[in-house]
Amino acid sequence: MCTQLLILCGIVSFLIARIIHRLFLHPLRKIPGPRLAAATHLVEFYYDVIKGGKFIWEVEKMHEKYGPIVRINPRQIHINDPDFYEQIYSGSKSRRDKDTSYPPRLSASLSVISTISHDHHRLRRSVMNQFFSKRSVTKLEPIIQDKADKLAERFKEAHASGTPLKLEYGFSALTADVITHYCYGKSYRYLEDQFPENDLRDAFGGLFLLNHILYFFPPLCALLNNLPPILMQFIDSKSSVMSYLRARLHKQSRETLDRSGMLGSGDRETIFDALLDPSLPPSEKTIERLSEEGLILLGAGSETTANTMALGAYHLTRNKPVLEKLRAELKQVMNSPDSRPSWSELEQLPYLTAVVNETLRMAIGGSWRLPRVSPKEDLVYGEYVVPAGTPMITASYFVHMNPSIFPDPYKFDPDRWTRANEKGERLSRYIVSFSKGTRACIGIKPSSIFYCDPNTDLKISMAYAELYLVLARVTRQFELELFDTDDENVRFARDYVVPHAEHGPWSVKAYIKDVIQE
Repeated sequence: MCTQLLILCGIVSFLIARIIHRLFLHPLRKIPGPRLAAATHLVEFYYDVIKGGKFIWEVEKMHEKYGPIVRINPRQIHINDPDFYEQIYSGSKSRRDKDTSYPPRLSASLSVISTISHDHHRLRRSVMNQFFSKRSVTKLEPIIQDKADKLAERFKEAHASGTPLKLEYGFSALTADVITHYCYGKSYRYLEDQFPENDLRDAFGGLFLLNHILYFFPPLCALLNNLPPILMQFIDSKSSVMSYLRARLHKQSRETLDRSGMLGSGDRETIFDALLDPSLPPSEKTIERLSEEGLILLGAGSETTANTMALGAYHLTRNKPVLEKLRAELKQVMNSPDSRPSWSELEQLPYLTAVVNETLRMAIGGSWRLPRVSPKEDLVYGEYVVPAGTPMITASYFVHMNPSIFPDPYKFDPDRWTRANEKGERLSRYIVSFSKGTRACIGIKPSSIFYCDPNTDLKISMAYAELYLVLARVTRQFELELFDTDDENVRFARDYVVPHAEHGPWSVKAYIKDVIQE
């Protein structure tokens, strides 16, 4: 009994000492913010785990009370200042690490996106960069066009049957087929074999819902990664979809490793061939690493883009003047509804570019907080010094929905982009859908639209090419009618890696009302 009491007293004393240190001795003690948030992670836990993805709104309230810089938990600060964004998410001139708390969130700690140190990230990313160059994405364009043709066939079938479609699933089938072809040299054929549903979207939807729990309880990652699919099916049928996907990726990774010795230096035609580059150390070429990289590439290459496309289709359907203006412009390069203009031709259309930019802005990108760490250099924000090693964040929501930059920010208004261009304003520098700097999304559009550092200027976003090609095709060829869908279905209410509505993931259901013939 005495021993148990001593242990209890020791635990209580430790917790009290840690709280005192965080409040009065910690390097962040001078940063404004709620005392409870500075002392413990309970505030973050309550809003993200108990209430379900709601902490971002508590952070918003903190800024309203304490100003543009706040301490949101014992370790991290959030800065609500779009003009400071590039200091946090810096380019090649400054080193930026990931926060050590980040990797568990996606249960893929061996992937590029979860790599903590700047140098290690640079090594892993270097072998992938060639596959997201302008030349490489241009070579992929026929694949995107082919998948757009198949999506058009599925839309025609839905029109003939009078069946409403969940557009996010249809677009997800397309993006998944494109990224799986690019990763492995053959697609998973979602547009042909699983349409209109697909297990890839269900798998990532389940993983994203676990995001906050994995952040607070990292050991669960190993459990999720290693439980057999059959056992997961018994525990939770929805979560088992991810287990089956992991098993499939594990098998493909083994096959890639088995044939790697037969490839010459000029034969590396897929991303996974590149990940086995002879210059990489053996530790970078394990089945586990290839599997986890595959998981992240599939998720990043399919889900966020599909959500953005669905949101664009929703707003175009709701805004007939915008739709007709865009359709009239598209006729300049699409004589017939099923024309296949190139991405470079579509990129030259100013109103389509405005629609794409406005869709990206309202889609927000990843809704979660992406911390960056300056490992050796202190940063200064106003009167505050941010010590080296501090995880810093500016969530994309606070940039995209800043009313001083984007007046009436919740309104879908592509004309804000054309007005800005007429005034010579580079409004596009505030689009941070793909983050910025050396750890931005592996493919980012040239600096005419997005900021990027000199080492990545030629990289373009596969997602960006897909948005142009697919939105143009759907707008020009089909008349949609929304079904059981309104603003609440695409309102950002909960943060689960991608924005969720109050009652679940964003969803846009629509009838294919007509197939345009001319």
